[in-house]
Amino acid sequence: MNLRFGIQWAPTVTELPRLRAMAKEADREGLDLLGIQDHPYSGGLADTFAVIATILAETERLRVFPDVASLPLRGPAMLGKQAATLDLLSGGRFELALGAGAFWPAIGAMGGPVRSNPEALQALEEATAIIRAMWHPGTKAKVVGAHYTVKGVQSGPAPAHPVGIWFGSVGPRANALTGRIADGWAAPIPHYLPYEKWQATQDIISAAALDAGRNPTDIMRMAQLVGTITEAPGQVTLQGENPIRTDAAGWAAVLADLATETGFDTFVYWPESSDETQLRRWINDVIPATRALLA
Repeated sequence: MNLRFGIQWAPTVTELPRLRAMAKEADREGLDLLGIQDHPYSGGLADTFAVIATILAETERLRVFPDVASLPLRGPAMLGKQAATLDLLSGGRFELALGAGAFWPAIGAMGGPVRSNPEALQALEEATAIIRAMWHPGTKAKVVGAHYTVKGVQSGPAPAHPVGIWFGSVGPRANALTGRIADGWAAPIPHYLPYEKWQATQDIISAAALDAGRNPTDIMRMAQLVGTITEAPGQVTLQGENPIRTDAAGWAAVLADLATETGFDTFVYWPESSDETQLRRWINDVIPATRALLA
């Protein structure tokens, strides 16, 4: 089973030096992925894409993605150009996780659009078409939509590798759209999508993929898990939004079950305390134990 493991952090302004140092450590230790939260309307957070560019410049193997990019505050044509440029500069190590929008009052306060759920979903589909159209040099991107339109703009550059567009989708319609057009599903943390809904969501994505003539296994499935890796075993109940608080062996058992029973192939850890101890326990203890269980 081809599994990938990552971690995510918020780009807190006061923590940027430590975040950069931990990213370098994650890179040295062979972690696959690093997600950086994107909440542009938060005054205490730095710009996600500037942080990603810096981390990519300071690492060699780590793949980095916004977790997830706030589409209403980032125009899709520019997102396409940014994504391709970051991918070129890093030798193919950027991925694009994309969200239709949340926290609408904050988005509106920053000057962004305030959309209903159907409008946000339509905008996400239009934006995805524009982003992909921007990755074909020598052509002119033409996409006409209700929310986003490009009128024959020169496309390019092309990314260094096929950048994945991963949706952080919630709700049956959004999940069906994921199955139809996305390269992956970055499952929202249980606060937004409780554990009990993960299997049904997987089924919706797979069914929509089949209906669209796609192979469901071509869609990356990312579980994002909040909790703490403790020294001693703890009681784990995957219910509601309960954080996972147990030792490395307990974490490995959870991940192995999600891989074999729920169909996830990528696991991103959201530590309740973003520190070096949690990073090292994830890399040195949880990941090897999970791979051993699934060998």
